[in-house]
Amino acid sequence: MTDQAAEKALQQMLRQMEVKPTDYDRFRGDVDQQEGRLFGGLVLAQSVMAAGRTTDRGTIHSLHAYFLRAGKPVEPIDYMVERIREGRNFLTRRVTAIQGGHTIFEASVSFTTPEEGISHQVTMPDAPDPEGQKSWWEALQLPPMPERMRRHRFHNPIDIRMGSSDANHKGPDGLPRRAVWAKPSSVLPEDPLIHAAAMAYTSDSGMVATVAQAYGLWSPGGATASLDHAMWWHRPPQFDDWILYVTDSPAAHNARALTWGHMYRRDGTLVASVAQEGLYRRGGPAQGA
Repeated sequence: MTDQAAEKALQQMLRQMEVKPTDYDRFRGDVDQQEGRLFGGLVLAQSVMAAGRTTDRGTIHSLHAYFLRAGKPVEPIDYMVERIREGRNFLTRRVTAIQGGHTIFEASVSFTTPEEGISHQVTMPDAPDPEGQKSWWEALQLPPMPERMRRHRFHNPIDIRMGSSDANHKGPDGLPRRAVWAKPSSVLPEDPLIHAAAMAYTSDSGMVATVAQAYGLWSPGGATASLDHAMWWHRPPQFDDWILYVTDSPAAHNARALTWGHMYRRDGTLVASVAQEGLYRRGGPAQGA
């Protein structure tokens, strides 16, 4: 992707994330997607922005969300924010997303102020340097898709590259696993809330794919869906360099799978963790959840 295309892709994402106030604690987010099922990462990002625009202190530290209905392309989304808690150290917001008169998404978003305390983390796994690695999308064995959709995939606002030499999506134990490097395709504004929203946007990219690719479930018509999503920021959000995003699934049963995710800076610092349960159905057109 050229520098000009990269900048255009990022600016489009920023325009979508920047929700516009419509009333007291009410916001509207534009959807600039021409077809298909709406990308859940955009709804996560817009909900972070809506919640953050009602706070006057602290930074985001957690998000717990449910995808209730598949979002539609093109049609804007209205966000209602409720101020659940205004504590000394913690602020909590409930966000409801409504599209076309239907509630499609709900989330609780929490913000906190810094304080001294305990600190530890798991060690970042070994990974090749991102420079020189091929695009993760190019490494996937995707089913045939229209050229316009392929162009969209390769003009993603987040540059996602292989973080492992193995594209089969399985770890040494045979369970689904993925490792990729991710970075905005151009420079983000110096606003921690925008960095947090961009990380939330990225967090939904590849979670379902981690399991779907391991089982060969990229079936036409769509047989997968995100059911819920949680994210914890262990450090103040900062997304101005490569992050290693490692995802793995410890369990699956009854057409559902749980996937964990960890985001590391290049120096090995664990900056965020993610959890998501997805729905996976074999073959045929997508069924209602």
